[in-house]
Amino acid sequence: MNKVTNQILSGERALFHSSEMIIEDSIFEDGESPLKESSDIELIGCMFKWKYPLWYCRNIVAKDCKWFDMARAGVWYTDNISVENAMIEAPKNFRRCKGLTLNNVDFFNAQETLWSCDGVTLEQVTAKGDYFAMNSCNMKISGLKLDGNYSFDGCKNVEIRDSVLLSKDAFWNSENVTVYDSFISGEYLGWNAKNLTLVNCTIESPQGMCYIDNLVMKNCKLINTTLAFEYSTVEAQISGKVDSVLNPKSGSIKADKIGTLILQKDLIDASKTSIICDVIEEKKDEPF
Repeated sequence: MNKVTNQILSGERALFHSSEMIIEDSIFEDGESPLKESSDIELIGCMFKWKYPLWYCRNIVAKDCKWFDMARAGVWYTDNISVENAMIEAPKNFRRCKGLTLNNVDFFNAQETLWSCDGVTLEQVTAKGDYFAMNSCNMKISGLKLDGNYSFDGCKNVEIRDSVLLSKDAFWNSENVTVYDSFISGEYLGWNAKNLTLVNCTIESPQGMCYIDNLVMKNCKLINTTLAFEYSTVEAQISGKVDSVLNPKSGSIKADKIGTLILQKDLIDASKTSIICDVIEEKKDEPF
C-alpha cells in the first residue's frame, strides 16, 4: 500500500479517487472533498479542517483522527467505515452510510448527525446536538451519552444498552426499538412509535409514551412522568409510582402507585386496559 506521512494536503479533491493507501499524521487543510470516491484507505492521526472529506468512499478505517468545525458534512454516502478514538467538532456528519462503526467517538456538535444510515454500531459515543440519528436503521448501541432533542426520529430496528439520553421527543415515529438498562429524560418520549420496548430503564418524561402502538415496559422507574400512555397500547410493569396516567387505549399497566388516573369514557373504552395497582391516589374523568 502507498503511504503518506506528515503531509499538509490542500486544494479541492487533493487525493481524489485514491485507493489502497495509509495516510498518517497528516492534515487536510483546505479544499473540498479531498478523498472523494476513495477506497481501502487507513487514516491514522489525521486532521480534517475543511468540508466533505469522505464522500462516496468504501472500506475506510480512521483511528485517532479529528474533524474540526469546518469539516462539515464530513462522511456521506460512504460504505464500510470504522472510526475509533475520534473527536468531531463539525455538524451533519455521517449521512446515508452503510456499515458504520463508531467506537470512542466524541461529537461536540452532533446537529443533524447520523441521518439515514444502515447497519450502525456505536460503542462509547458521546454526542451533543439535536436531531441525532434520524431515519437510521439496524443500529446496535452501547454506552451512548446523548444531550440533544428529537433524537432517533423515524429509526427502525434499534437496540440500545447502558446509555444516557437527555432528549425531548426521542424515538418519535420509530419502529422496533428496544432500550435496556438506560436513563432517558425528556418530554413526549416515543410518540407515534411502533414496537417500543423499555427494559430496566429509569425515565423522566412529562406526557411521555403516548400514541404508541405496542409499548412494552419491564421493570422501569418513572420519575416526574405525567399524563402518560395517552392512546397507547401498552404492557407496562412499573417499579414505584407513576404521577399520572391518561386514557391508555388498551393493554395492562402494573405499578406500585398511581398519583392520578384519568379515564375519559367518551374517548376510550376503559375496560380494554387492566390497571393493576394497590394505591391510586385520585381518579378523574378530565385531565385538567
